[in-house]
Amino acid sequence: MAPSPSEPARLLDTLATLQVRKVSFELARWRLPIGAEGVYGCIRHPGACLAVPVLEDGRVVVLRQYRFAVARRLLEFPAGTLEAGEQPLASIQRELGEETGFAAARWDSLGHLLPCPGYSDEVIHLFLARQLTPLPEPPGHDTDEDLQVVTLTPAQLEERLTSGEESLDAKTVTAWFQARAFLARESRP
Repeated sequence: MAPSPSEPARLLDTLATLQVRKVSFELARWRLPIGAEGVYGCIRHPGACLAVPVLEDGRVVVLRQYRFAVARRLLEFPAGTLEAGEQPLASIQRELGEETGFAAARWDSLGHLLPCPGYSDEVIHLFLARQLTPLPEPPGHDTDEDLQVVTLTPAQLEERLTSGEESLDAKTVTAWFQARAFLARESRP
C-alpha cells in the first residue's frame, strides 16, 4: 500500500546536530509521505515575533539594522527570537521596548509566516502595535545589535519597498502588506 501524501514525514535517523545560540542545524535521514527517503538539513528554530509599530500620526517605526550574513544594513520592523517557554505577544512587547524605546497599548495579531520552509521550521508571529508611548527609560538593545530607529510615513515605506534603493527583509515586506490590509479592513464602515 502506498503512503498517503497527508501523512507526516518519518524521521529514520539523526546524523548530526549543531547547536548555535538559540537555533540548531539538524542533518537527518527522513522518509517522506510519498515514500522517498533522503538526507535533509533543517534549521530548528524556537520561533520569532515581529511588530509593525504605528504612531498616532500614521508613521511607522522601523530599524536600520546591520545583518552580518548579508554584510549590510537592512530596513526592518522590530523583531526577535522567542525565549524558551515565552509566548509570542510577551516576546514582541519586550522586543519593541528594547529595540525602539516604545511601548504599545494596543496589539492586534496579523497572523504568522513561514519564512524559509525549504530548510527551516521557523514560524514568525506578526503583530500590529499601536497607541505607542515612549518608555521613560528605554532598556536598551542587546550589545551585539547595531541598529538605528527610523520613522517613515507609509508612502516613504512603500517607496523603499518598491524602489530597491534600500534592502528590506522578507518578513518586513510581508508584515507591512498584512498590516496595510488589516488597517484598510478596519477603516471600512
